[in-house]
Amino acid sequence: MNRLFVVSNRVPLPEKGAQAGGLATALQPLLEREGGVWFGWSGATAAKAAEQPARISHAGRVTYATIDLSKAEHDGYYANFANGVLWPLLHSLPEMMRFDRGDAETYFATNARFADTLVPLLQDEDLVWVHDYHFLPLPGLLRARGVANPIGFFLHIPFPSAEILALAPPAGKLIAALLQADVIGFQTSADLRNFAAAATTLTGARQIAAERLEIDGRRVQLGVFPAEIDAEEFAAAALRAARSPTVERLRRSLGGQCLILGVDRLDPTKGLVQRLAGYRRFLETEATWHRRVTFLQIAPVSRQDVASYQALRAELSQLAGEINSECGDPDWSPLRLITKGGPRTTLAGYMRAARVGLVTPLRDGMNLVAKEYVAAQDPEDPGVLVLSRFAGAAQQLDAALLVNPNDPDAIAEAIARALAMDLRERQTRWRAMWQAVTENSPLDWGLGFLRVLVQSASKPTAQVAPPHAKPLAPRHTPALHTPSNAIN
Repeated sequence: MNRLFVVSNRVPLPEKGAQAGGLATALQPLLEREGGVWFGWSGATAAKAAEQPARISHAGRVTYATIDLSKAEHDGYYANFANGVLWPLLHSLPEMMRFDRGDAETYFATNARFADTLVPLLQDEDLVWVHDYHFLPLPGLLRARGVANPIGFFLHIPFPSAEILALAPPAGKLIAALLQADVIGFQTSADLRNFAAAATTLTGARQIAAERLEIDGRRVQLGVFPAEIDAEEFAAAALRAARSPTVERLRRSLGGQCLILGVDRLDPTKGLVQRLAGYRRFLETEATWHRRVTFLQIAPVSRQDVASYQALRAELSQLAGEINSECGDPDWSPLRLITKGGPRTTLAGYMRAARVGLVTPLRDGMNLVAKEYVAAQDPEDPGVLVLSRFAGAAQQLDAALLVNPNDPDAIAEAIARALAMDLRERQTRWRAMWQAVTENSPLDWGLGFLRVLVQSASKPTAQVAPPHAKPLAPRHTPALHTPSNAIN
């Protein structure tokens, strides 16, 4: 019988409301059904780091255990190293990396504080599932503190070549610590291959099978686990939202024009500058579509304390102004750029109303927006997905119009083709993609990873509990009052 401990940088605390994002979307269904503990940062910062136990709260079958970060930890661990070094590097954008040794030291020290806070909460039977680039060294730090529990790790973003990863001075140390996990999961087979190459190049690991490494007498299982959405649920939400006053106002504002839609965080990896360049080229070369289309790009601001994100926001605003002033008319603005988010249900309604969905990141681990756009469509009159071939989702959604996001002419041609595509081809392409997004759910994804973790863990006593097994009482931390999971 195993209780599940999920570890992620941000914890979606219930009192803060429903939170969008790939990680929350993927994990919430699993924890809500099976129960467990979600551990990580509260999202709050304090003047100084406080050595104190995790703050505990409960909602349904889920226990939330969080700590605050100090201002110095937030800046060094989160903003400067995780998002200023690892994020661009793992997306194969090394030119955006800004390395400082002090930030790297803060990153490791903050991971150590997370480990110190987590260890007293664990029971012998628990499964530990660590998520994403914020916690690359955490498996090794937990092992160093005597944790023998099964530890899994999943990377939600891409993994680069060994040569690119090596540009970060602590790359070898990071990979060596990560290899203390029992199972390491990736979004695509290309990410897995890149990691295996980096592990053998930068550490003493040896690849003994396509999905297995050996280091210091231990075997580490690798696996590909594409993140999923609940397509049926999202489709139903989109259908309801399409009839809402908010979506109806958008539809009326279009005045019969076709809607082209992009929904992305305002992030350099999302290819927003390149996307606007492609749309501009479309307007320049396809004059017959003037006044017949409107492009709505929703790009909520994020990581506003990172310089590259601030620069991107300014550049996008300038490009949007240029497009509207040079290509528009007094009574027609070809582009609407919105840098604030909205409810996920409203976005679902916008997706259903859009004739073209533009999802063109420079690189992306998966990109669930692409899958959500497919799920939101009207089967009788579906829109067309234009998708970057460098998004992980392109492997499953190969019936989309695949483009190289660095080529504005390719984006322009795909937009024109999507707008002119006849109903029969749109339906054929949509049905193929609908089949792909309905094959698995987020719950299937989570349970699939945990089955591999239980089977592969070095701890031989790990057992799988039958569904709805009697909960274990917490052994070391009675304040948690958390039922154990039934991983089936």
